[in-house]
Amino acid sequence: MKPLAAAIAFLTRLPVGKLAAFDAADVGHSAGWFPFVGIGLGGFYCGAAAVLKAHLPLGMVAVVLVLLDALATGALHYDGLADSADGFGGGKSREDVFRIMREHAIGSYGGVALVIAVALKVAAYDALLGKANWMPALILTPALGRWSILLLTGTLRYARPDASVVEGMGKRALVFGTLSMVVALGAAMSGRAWIAAAVVVVVTAGFGQYCQRRIGGITGDTLGASVQLSESAALLTFLWIGTH
Repeated sequence: MKPLAAAIAFLTRLPVGKLAAFDAADVGHSAGWFPFVGIGLGGFYCGAAAVLKAHLPLGMVAVVLVLLDALATGALHYDGLADSADGFGGGKSREDVFRIMREHAIGSYGGVALVIAVALKVAAYDALLGKANWMPALILTPALGRWSILLLTGTLRYARPDASVVEGMGKRALVFGTLSMVVALGAAMSGRAWIAAAVVVVVTAGFGQYCQRRIGGITGDTLGASVQLSESAALLTFLWIGTH
């Protein structure tokens, strides 16, 4: 199960890298497992929420869930969102966007994007936890976010001239990850979950076309941004149409 372990090591802070060594090729070949890792994260958040909501106000539980998300993933996708917002917001040309994305400091666009993303997730979790059937939303949302990575890597090229693990992710990973996502959606036995998945496809496609127009493809930062955008879209969809 080396591909699964590589996916876990790449997407989370779990110390599976101490058990085996992974290179860029291993990470690229592991991409099909990304939705499965998302389900695992969602299950962890769901379990934490089930324990905490019996003792704390829902708003505080929502804040803890966002904190757990950042800790479990090393804030990987939050960083991608901030870098993408700074690059697209401040860059005039393709090269300018790349240069800004590489800068370590967070600019005004990135700061605003992070505040909005965190606030939206806290508010969404707070509202969802007050619903009767909140568990499918918490479990599936991280999986849908990581599925969006495959939707982009399977259809768009890597935009930077330098090598990246992203180049090893392609249509095979998209097919395997989509099959996993379909099984998870079917197991949820919720029509709302399928609608959320459809919304994620639309949001990802729109963001992918924007990336294609601005920089000629995708980067690691834009993939992280897509995860955040897709998770936010999924949470809003679950809230908009209910969770039953």
